[in-house]
Amino acid sequence: GLTQHFGISPRWLDHIPFGGASGIVAMRRAARAVQAGDANIVACVAGDTNHVDSFRKMLSTFSCFAQDAVYPYGSGGANASFALITKNYMNSYGAKREDFAKICIAQRDNALSIPHAMMKKRLTLDEYMLARPIADPIHLFDCVMSCAGAEAFIVCREDIAKSLNLPSVRILSTIERHNAFPNDPMQVRGGWELDIGELWSMAELKPSDVDFVETYDDYPVISMMQFEDLGFCAKGDGPDFVRSHTLTNDGTFPHNTSGGQLSVGQAGAAGGFLGLVEAMRQLTSQPLGSQVPNANACLVSGFGMINYDRGLSSCAAVLERAA
Repeated sequence: GLTQHFGISPRWLDHIPFGGASGIVAMRRAARAVQAGDANIVACVAGDTNHVDSFRKMLSTFSCFAQDAVYPYGSGGANASFALITKNYMNSYGAKREDFAKICIAQRDNALSIPHAMMKKRLTLDEYMLARPIADPIHLFDCVMSCAGAEAFIVCREDIAKSLNLPSVRILSTIERHNAFPNDPMQVRGGWELDIGELWSMAELKPSDVDFVETYDDYPVISMMQFEDLGFCAKGDGPDFVRSHTLTNDGTFPHNTSGGQLSVGQAGAAGGFLGLVEAMRQLTSQPLGSQVPNANACLVSGFGMINYDRGLSSCAAVLERAA
């Protein structure tokens, strides 16, 4: 549809239907296509035209799993699923709502300088704690704000980027995994844990070497889970890790530097691109909001395809500022 709309005839095309994992998977496959010579320049594009009731209308057809196994029994959408995941994580590792609040409040602070952010008012701990419940233990500010929007980036060889005078970043490593740990009774880890050694060894870096982190944040429990699975702390230490850092752009462990989906908004398929595009902006010194000091390397992660009690797709990439 896009090729017809824009009147173009590309020699390479792919469609990446992996929800919040789609941005990094798109970059990964575009890079392979460039390496193989199938394409010289690949535009990776995602967007959505969410309306007020878009999510309500798709509850019954969110996935084949939802259509056949969940919706007929009165459950629909991600809130109930992530409530199960969140409650189980809290029971397993001692996380408290105040820990999730810190993630949400820090991201809101990061978003205040972003002109396109949906949420433009500072969030306080009292406001977070007293917000109306959605699906216990999830409350209002644990949920992303659906919106219309788009994100995009270009993948090409370094020499092409230089010849076109394009600001660029280098891809040091990527990983992708689907349906990891299927025997876990309920998700407390993602596929990152299986491939984390390969991610860091390929990049020739360690977690302490990156200057900021962009996680997929449809709910704060998933960001906390990614801190663990990506090697920043041990499994179960996510709550203590959050308590020991500011998570803000001007503090320790800058996280979701644009505010993430929890404050900027989730533009459907483009939600999986948000952190990746923000990382590129930070590493090329052209952020829409505040700049992370001395931003030279970062990690970006993706997560998607939620069914009843887990997300099936996970991925990550390590990027660095071009020389």
